[in-house]
Order: sequence, then C-alpha cells, then structure tokens
Amino acid sequence: MSENLTIKFTVNGLPETREVPPHQTLLKFIREELKLTGTKEGCEVGECGACMVLLDDIPVNSCLVLAAELDGKELVTIEGLVKNGELDRVQEAFIDHAAFQCGYCTPGMIISARALLNRNPNPTDEEISTALSGNLCRCGAYQEIRQAIKACSK
Repeated sequence: MSENLTIKFTVNGLPETREVPPHQTLLKFIREELKLTGTKEGCEVGECGACMVLLDDIPVNSCLVLAAELDGKELVTIEGLVKNGELDRVQEAFIDHAAFQCGYCTPGMIISARALLNRNPNPTDEEISTALSGNLCRCGAYQEIRQAIKACSK
C-alpha cells in the first residue's frame, strides 16, 4: 500500500496543507476532499473540459493531473472566481448572454475563458475558438459562449 504524500498549496487564495494518496487525481481531490463541487466530472480522460481548473494560472483538465502535483502551486476553481460575493465578469457575461443551457460545461468554459482573458484581454475570434478547443458543450451553446467572451474583451 502506498503512503500518502503531504502537499502544501493555495486553493482559491487560501493556503492549505493536506495528505493525498499518490494515485488520486486532482479532480477527485477537489470534489471529494476539498468539497468544491463546481468542478465537474465528465469524461475522466481529458476530452470534455468539464473539470477545467487553473493551476498557476494555466487551464488544466483536473482529471489528468495527480493531486500530488498540486504541491507548491496555486489552484483556482470556479468557486475561486467569485470575489467578495461578486461574480467574475466572465461569469456575469455568461449570464447576460445566456451562454449555457444545461450548465454542465459552464464551469470549465468559464475557467478556459478566464485563462484566455488573463493572457489576452482582447482576443480575436480565432483565439477564443482555440482557447475553447478543449471544452465540449453537448447543448451547442458555442455562439453564445463566444459572444460572452467577446463582451468581456470590450
């Protein structure tokens, strides 16, 4: 049996120290240990983007990352975008542009959009499409999602 590993990290601005099994995915750790359920479990093979989080400001599929890799890093989940009770402007834009239907992909889409806008506050349509290429929306709300992101870049 493997021994747990001690990791120190920041989650949504708060320092944490935790014990994790060496085989546990970041997705399972976020949902089951941190009890942050905004990050969704979809395909578990890195195809859908529902589990997207920011790791040191880089969007990653948390189903493909081991929790132990969190050591020394900064993790931001969808819950961490809310500041002082106020939604992030990307979250507001998704509401304003009805950029969701069932909502399952929404947290991952918003995380990918936030990462893009952090790097490039005025992305082109092509850059938006590229940034969202790792996220799938079964309902097909892509046009509204792109409009919401464009609205944030104005």
